[in-house]
Amino acid sequence: MPEVPGEPSSDDELSGGVLDLVGDPTIGEVRLPNRPESARRARRLARTVLESHWSLPESVTDEAVLLVSELVGNAVRHTGALVFGLRMMRRRGWIRVEVRDPSRGLPCLLPVHGLDTSGRGLFLVDTLSDRWGVDLLPRGKTTWFEMRIGN
Repeated sequence: MPEVPGEPSSDDELSGGVLDLVGDPTIGEVRLPNRPESARRARRLARTVLESHWSLPESVTDEAVLLVSELVGNAVRHTGALVFGLRMMRRRGWIRVEVRDPSRGLPCLLPVHGLDTSGRGLFLVDTLSDRWGVDLLPRGKTTWFEMRIGN
């Protein structure tokens, strides 16, 4: 995969170090501050889990990491939350990623046109995931997506 500016480039940085520092989203919700740099941290967490723990194919990993970034970006830009939570689950043949925030404002899937420079996040989630949705909670919501992984 081509290097992304600001992303870790060594396997050592990816494999476990970030989980030790931030938490493991497969064990429990990892809380991240509502700052733009949290999208990078969430991508690193997701990539570590998908590649190192779950050994998923590169194509699935790349798409899932992109969708994590989109959900986290929406939480950072639109919720006004101080923190949000990231959780990742795997069951036979599926992965599920959840981003929880304290806002009850629902995300909107907007029509996307060729020259649009924003508003593509949920379009990507809708296009690349097999299922996605929003679960309202007593205090906030969980926005999630699921992808088939074949085994």
